[in-house]
Amino acid sequence: EAYYDESELVEGEGEGKLSPQGTPVEWTIEESWFFRLSKYQQPLLELLRTPGFLEPATRRNEMIAFVEQGLRDLSVSRTSFDWGVKVPGSDGHVMYVWVDALTNYLTGLGYPDRTAEMEAFWPADLHLIGKDIVRFHTIYWPAFLISAGLPLPRKVFGHGFLLNRGQKESKSLGNVTDPLELADRFGVDALRYFLMREVAFGQDGSYSPEAIVLRANAELANSFGNLAQRTLSMIAKNMDGQLELIDGNGVDADLIATVNHACATELPRAFNALSFSTGIEAWLRAVYACNQYVDEQAPWALKKTDPNRMKAVLQTLFVSLRDLAIAIQPVVPEKAAALLDQLGIPEGERSYSALADADWFNRLVANGFTVAPPTALFPRLELPAEAEDT
Repeated sequence: EAYYDESELVEGEGEGKLSPQGTPVEWTIEESWFFRLSKYQQPLLELLRTPGFLEPATRRNEMIAFVEQGLRDLSVSRTSFDWGVKVPGSDGHVMYVWVDALTNYLTGLGYPDRTAEMEAFWPADLHLIGKDIVRFHTIYWPAFLISAGLPLPRKVFGHGFLLNRGQKESKSLGNVTDPLELADRFGVDALRYFLMREVAFGQDGSYSPEAIVLRANAELANSFGNLAQRTLSMIAKNMDGQLELIDGNGVDADLIATVNHACATELPRAFNALSFSTGIEAWLRAVYACNQYVDEQAPWALKKTDPNRMKAVLQTLFVSLRDLAIAIQPVVPEKAAALLDQLGIPEGERSYSALADADWFNRLVANGFTVAPPTALFPRLELPAEAEDT
């Protein structure tokens, strides 16, 4: 439920009016309590202009423009129905649903009592919300908190919507997709990867079965999965699965440094800024660098001509795979964990902080870990029959 000023409405069919989101609206006249929202116009403008409070910039600009037009006091109670939270001392009034909903951030932590949960979790580091409820979280909610003398959330991010082949999903169009069905069809990890890789977080994004299959096969199966499969297969076959402490050359060191920088610096920095597609692009460039290294070093040809060099190349790739698997865990947690298992990485050594551990490979060798013939991580996806026929 939301209240709109008449100036915000758009023309619908006939003489009807629609909300800015295109949904029908109803005129309502009833007795109501009001919150003096107009009092907080200047503090809210200052808050919205604070760097980093509201992202992305498009949402910030929308909210600044809305506040600059002038704020009217907000109706915060209803008398036309009786379900809801009762307004204390005001018979027949129930709270406006957004007053109730927003204060759940606090009451869920025990407010107004001074609880350990309140101390630990408020103010929130981040409100991650849909773009259609940004106004409630960046205008109404901060005003309520300022009025109550309570700290504000540190950051609000309004994400976009997912579109089915570029169209908004609706029952009338018959294009509503069950997300669980998508996950069953393509796998949770592949679906997660597609959504975080394909869509610039904060903007609307489009998906289709064809796009999911194309992205997952090209980047997960062909590039990353095949890299892991080739590397571990050659170690198991040509080195009997045994790792050794062998000095590499400058090319090896350069690849390890490139991969580690992408995984330990570029990807986490982008993820912390909620720029997931940017972080994955940095990770994928490191995957491509590994594949280029394989093609240039041709370890399959070194077994007869230079076995020690072959071992150095394969172990350089082994080290790189470990960093790549750790870094991509938030995106493909099941498959990354499966690869880390195949690499013999203990569960307690899989955090991002482990990427700075320079001694992990020495420990693995000292413990006598043996690389087994690998299990394929990302089998190629196929389009379902109905998608192929469209």
